[in-house]
Amino acid sequence: MTETEIAKPQVVSRDEWLVARKALLIREKELTEQYDRVSAGRRRLPMVRIEKEYVFDTPDGKQSLAELFEGRRQLIVYHFMFDPTWEKGCSGCTGLVDALGDLSLLNERDTTFLLISRAPLTKLVAYKAQKGWSHRWVSSFGSDFNYDFHVTADKTIAPVEYNYREEDIEGEEHGLSVFFRTDDDLFHTYSVYARGCESLTDAYRLLDTTPYGRQEDFEDSPPGWPQKPTYGD
Repeated sequence: MTETEIAKPQVVSRDEWLVARKALLIREKELTEQYDRVSAGRRRLPMVRIEKEYVFDTPDGKQSLAELFEGRRQLIVYHFMFDPTWEKGCSGCTGLVDALGDLSLLNERDTTFLLISRAPLTKLVAYKAQKGWSHRWVSSFGSDFNYDFHVTADKTIAPVEYNYREEDIEGEEHGLSVFFRTDDDLFHTYSVYARGCESLTDAYRLLDTTPYGRQEDFEDSPPGWPQKPTYGD
């Protein structure tokens, strides 16, 4: 196939292109407005108190879920697919982490981000070094965490009490979960899986999954939510 025969967009005049571009712009603005409405709804979701104690293996030793917040109000967890029997992490999850941008804004907005996988910590540390990543990554190996947040369903490992149907048992899944802290109380506020995670690679999109959102005054948030001028200091 020659260059003139390859599949490509239609060639039109500048005036025709401008008409088509303006028509698409209307739809793009509708999409942005719908996204803002969905985010506003997400900030109004109720939350569920976490009653169970979870312990994670970290480079700093054993830590509880509360300690993973690092003193901040909100915690975003990316459930990175890494089965204990695998020698390397999921290629799709690897691509997502490779695509992550500068997330320093999260800490500025009282939010911590980290990766959690079920593989033993030694495998996570080795893979992280191989990839040259700096994001914090901890292991849920030996705990119920992955099962409770629906990113592991494995009939060879899952206890009988989880009551998984045979057709639902598929091993590891990727996803993202958000947690909120008030004093000593922890809450689960949001989770999303599969394609719902694919655009969550920058600080603003990640903040949009949290109860407080971007914390900017253009947002439709409940009264009392922390907010600052969108283009202010």
